[in-house]
Formats: sequence, structure tokens, C-alpha cells
Amino acid sequence: MLAQAQHYLKQVYGFSSFRTGQEQIIQAVFDGNDILAILPTGAGKSICYQIPALVLQGTVIVISPLISLMKDQVDALRRLGVSCAYLNSSLLASEYREVISNALSGEYDLLYIAPERLDTPVFQQMLGQIPIPLIAIDEAHCVSQWGHDFRPSYRQLAEHIAKLPSRPRIAAFTATATPEAAEDIAAVLKLDHPEVFVTGFARPNLQLSVVSPASKEQFVKKFVQERKEQSGIIYTATRKETDEVHKFLLDLGIQTGKYHGGLNDREREEAQEKFRFGTWPVMVATNAFGMGIDKPDVRYVLHWQMPGDIESYYQEAGRAGRDGEDSSCILLFSASDIRIQRFLIEQSQGLQDYKENASEKLNTMINYCRTERCLQQFTAEYFGEKQVESCGKCSNCLDQSKSVDRTEEARMALSCVGRMRGRFGVTMVSKVLKGSKDKKLLQFRLHELSTYGLMKNLTEKSITDWLYWLIAEGYMTLSSGQYPLVSLTNDALPVLNGSKQVLQRSSSAVRQLTVSGNENLPAFEWLRVWRKQQAEEEQVPPFIVFSDAVLKEIAATLPLHKGELLQVKGIGSAKAEKYGEAILAQVQQFRAHHNMPNRAFEASGNKETTAVGEQAKHIAAKFDGDNKQEINQEQPSYIASYSMFQDGVAVEAIAELRGLAQGTVESHLLRAAEEGYAVDWDRLVDIELLSLITATAVQLETNKLKELKEALPEEISYFMIRAALLKLSVQ
Repeated sequence: MLAQAQHYLKQVYGFSSFRTGQEQIIQAVFDGNDILAILPTGAGKSICYQIPALVLQGTVIVISPLISLMKDQVDALRRLGVSCAYLNSSLLASEYREVISNALSGEYDLLYIAPERLDTPVFQQMLGQIPIPLIAIDEAHCVSQWGHDFRPSYRQLAEHIAKLPSRPRIAAFTATATPEAAEDIAAVLKLDHPEVFVTGFARPNLQLSVVSPASKEQFVKKFVQERKEQSGIIYTATRKETDEVHKFLLDLGIQTGKYHGGLNDREREEAQEKFRFGTWPVMVATNAFGMGIDKPDVRYVLHWQMPGDIESYYQEAGRAGRDGEDSSCILLFSASDIRIQRFLIEQSQGLQDYKENASEKLNTMINYCRTERCLQQFTAEYFGEKQVESCGKCSNCLDQSKSVDRTEEARMALSCVGRMRGRFGVTMVSKVLKGSKDKKLLQFRLHELSTYGLMKNLTEKSITDWLYWLIAEGYMTLSSGQYPLVSLTNDALPVLNGSKQVLQRSSSAVRQLTVSGNENLPAFEWLRVWRKQQAEEEQVPPFIVFSDAVLKEIAATLPLHKGELLQVKGIGSAKAEKYGEAILAQVQQFRAHHNMPNRAFEASGNKETTAVGEQAKHIAAKFDGDNKQEINQEQPSYIASYSMFQDGVAVEAIAELRGLAQGTVESHLLRAAEEGYAVDWDRLVDIELLSLITATAVQLETNKLKELKEALPEEISYFMIRAALLKLSVQ
């Protein structure tokens, strides 16, 4: 069955290999096991249940929390030739009946439903009449009381599934879950000895940054104006801030939408659709927006202030760069963010246990904002992944400021906390170190401590910031609850006894952020214009036609025929059939507009071209008359090119002789090699370059053309890389 899965991966989705974890998860499904898969946003969770749906007999049921997510996935799958549908409140009664009828007839490979649909006895009865090999539960963190988006209706799923005549295997998927949340998910869903898969949480294409600008407005103004052609989301903590930031951007002339719970259904739907379609490139929103938006080309996510926990932050930040392209995730942090989040926790309707759990998560989020460690490392380790290397691109990794020895100040702070015996919070510790005359401080006789006034030369705010930095670095810890208390950790002891230094970077300025995105190739902008027109004709979002990642690879390789187009990662047979002719025509027009010949060698008078032309004339006699007729008409075109190559004809000469582009001939030879024909690789690519490409592919553990192209010298072409990878696979 795995061979069938690989076939569908290439033919339907246009990918030649699975991403990390996908193959193992799919194999576990085929083995009949229950699964809990924790994969970061953009890691390709949907493939893990969509491909089994194409292989297994029956209809795979996908339980998804949001209407928009269902619609996006079903629209995309139908364009790939997959039979699927969704059932939710957006359907008319007649549409609903039609889907039910088709489902009972076994017409669907996948059927998407909301969890509340299972509460309906009629729907449960219908499910009992169709074969269901797998139930996939998306956004599975919604079942967990420890998850960041607790949703009570999800907790009834196990009970509903148990009522089915035959229990199918269950696969639960989520992007963010701590070990505690994962255990809760498995227990609530009553997974049967599930195989648990946790792939790397680090997202190499995301640049994580925490900055504290003097003016958030000026920072956002500059940031967004530098990225006018890019799609981005700006998250705010409250509806009021959403309205204010939205108005601010509109006043700057930036097309911007807004989304929060205070808008009516029509307004929210309009905002969502205009963002998906690219009419509004920027969306300002509360956390009510985004979980169901399957929009892969979001190039940046800005947080106007700190969220309440790491799970929420990484889920929201992870909506950037789902297509694998470089994207930015910036958190604008200020001390007031802490007060806002503590207020939101206390105003929530949760029980005391919930509030204490939320407070503990908030403390970790504060540490993220204060730490000097690699932000990717910090995040991955929070979710239980160990030994993660520094990313080299987050704001902390890029900070080149010098470190200052602050060991003495650390001892002052740690000694003060130690003497206060974990009975007070950061604010009171700051007052003691400052030497404040605060009434409560005097009442508790804290002015009698030997550490009283040790840092009187600093402002109370500076002392508070210093204490939070020490907490973020693990020298101290905060308790949970509305009024967290600060105490020492074991890491404080080496500092206090003089065996360890404490170093802090001297710079507190906003760190340099890179601009990523649409700066690539002229052909990319050309193709974007075509894609926009095509999407408008079809009334679909542009990314449904082709993602940015696919478009950029087409722009980089400029394929000349369908065979080359199918080599582009992300283009399967359905997409090639639907758009192949149009996209190839655009490539031809781009070449003509930029005076790029479609034949690799035209008469130009240079020695190389002349030599090729002479060789072509000399060889032409050999392939004259009936023999030439046989090659051109009876043999497949790629075999004709291969035969000439085997007879010693150079690639350039074959192209000249047959009136083809050099790239076409190269593709012919690669196809012949794929089908088992012997090829003299050293004639195609210099042996040293072949060795370099192969060694790089092994070192990076990747066969992705773009990644290898970026890692190799500029003179190495995509064809050379393809040839080296193919040689490696057939050896």
C-alpha cells in the first residue's frame, strides 16, 4: 500500500518524496493502528489522512473545527481530482441532502464534518451505513483541558465513535501540544495504544524575532510598507486594539481588513474571503482569526503584543510560510503586555485550576520574550524536543552585540530573592533592591534585609527588567496564580558561590530584521500577474491555482514542455492537465519579451555555437532519409534523443539537429535513465560537479532541488542537480 501512497503523492500532489514523518504516519495507518501526530503548522498534516483516503476502501471522515478550513481543503482537493465534500451549516438544505445521498452511494474518498454534526442521531445513523476505514481528527488539541483552545464539543467524540457498528482506526492531529496535553488528548479520545509521532517543531523557513521598539506604530508602518506585495497577519490582544491598528494602517493607504468577535457573521466572512483572495493583503485580528485559514502564502505574522502562552503564539506565528518559503514572525513586546495578559486570565470564566495553569504558561511566554537563547531552540524544547541546534536566523541568533559581565548585579538580585524566601513577587523584590519607602515593604520589615537598596542607582523599572531576564535565563522561577511569587532555582547556586559568571548582551536596541519574499525573479512577478487573472476568472484565491513556492520554481526553471513542468515540486498530473498549456504559454511569452531564445543554441557567431552547428551538420547525414524518418516518427521522442546521445552526439548538437531546446533534450535523457536505460553520466555532468552535488545532498539529507540549488555554487544548474540525484537513485 505504501507504493500506492507514493504513486498518489507524485501523481496527485506533484511531490516526489514525503516530508519528515509523513511516510511513517501513513504506514501506521495502513497497519491499522490509532495515531496521535504532533506536527508543526506547515509540516503537511493533511497529506497523512488524505493519501490513505485514496488508497483505503471506503470514506475517510475528517473532523475539523472550522467551516473555512473545510472549504479550503475541499476546494483544493477537488482541483486535484479527489472526490470529497463537506457537511456544515453553510450548506443549503438541498446541498446537504445531495452530499448525504452521495456519501451513502460511496462516492467520496473524504467527507469533512464539524464535531457537532455527530450530535445528530440522523447523521450517526448515516455514518453507520457507510464503510469508514479511518476517522481523522484535526486540531486535536481542542479535546484537551490543557490545550490552548479547549472546546467542550470535542470531548464527546470518543462516545460518538463508540456507537459506530465497527470502530475505525483513529488518527488525531495537532500542531502544538506539550507532553501533558498529548496524554490528555489520547485519554479523552480513548485512542487504542496509539503510535505517537512528534516531528521537529523548529520551522527552518521562519525567522522568529522579539523586538521592543520605541514606537510600535512606527515599527509596523515601516515593516508593512517595505512589504506591500506580501500577505501578512497582525494579531492584537483586544478588539479595541484591532480597530485602532486597522484604522492606523488604512490611514497609511494600506489595504487592510479586520477580524474579531465583535463583528457580525457577514463582516467576518467578508474579511476572511478578501484576505484569502488577496484583495486585502493585510489582516488585523484577535486570536479569533486564523485557525481555519488554509492560506499558504502568508509572508509575515506580527504580534502587536505578547500572547498568553507559547502554544497560542506558535500556532498563530506558524500561519506564516506554510508553503515553505522564508517568512517573518515578529513579536512586539513591552512590559505592559504582562499586565494585559494577567488581567485576561483573571477575567476568564475558568476554574482556579485553569487560571493557575494559564498563569504558569504566561510565565513561560514572558521567558520567551526575555531570553537571549535561540528562539527556535526555546520553542522546540518547550514542546519536548531536545538537542535542537540554534537556527542562526532568529533575532537572538543575529544579535551581534557584545556581552557584559553582570555577575555582581546577578548576585545582588539572587541574594535578595533568597532572603525573601519565595514569599514575594518581582515587584516587591524590585522595591527592596531599589530601597523604596513603600508602605507594605516597611510593614513587612523588608528594609532590614542586607540587600535593601543594593541597586538604588537604577530605576525600579530597570531592576524589574533585570529580574525578568534572570527568570528567563533560568536562575529564578515564578509560581502560578494571580500573584506569582519568585524564588531561586538550582542554577542560581553556582552564581552565588562564585563558580559561574552571568553575561548579558549590552544591546537592547531593535535587532535587524531581514525582508523576505517576492524579491526573487522577474519571471515570478510575470507569473503572479497571470495567476491573479486566472484566479479571478475561476473565482478562487490565487494560491489555489499555484502556491508561491510552485510559482517560484517555475520562474527559476522556465520549463518548455509538460515533461519539464511535471518535474516542478507541487505539480501533479491534475494541475498539469488543467494549467499546463496556459503556464507554458506564459513561459514562452516571458522568454520572448526578455529576448530569451527557446532554443538553447542559436547562430550567434561564437566559437562554441559554430562548433556545435558543424557537428550537427556532420551528424545529419547519419540520420538522413529513412533512418531519420524512423527516429522522428516511429520512436518516442525521448528515445530518439537517447539513441543519438548513445551514438556519441553531444547534447547541444542533438538539440540543434532535432530543432529542440537543450533543456528538452536533457529531460529526454533523464527520462531514459529513469526507465532503466544506461546513461554515461560523465558526459552529461562533469564528474567533480557530480560528486559535489551528491555529497551536498547526503550532507543536507535532502533531495529538494531548491534547497540544493541554494547550497551549491551558482554555476551548477537545476539539470545538473536532477542528473546527480537520479544517478544516486539508480546506483
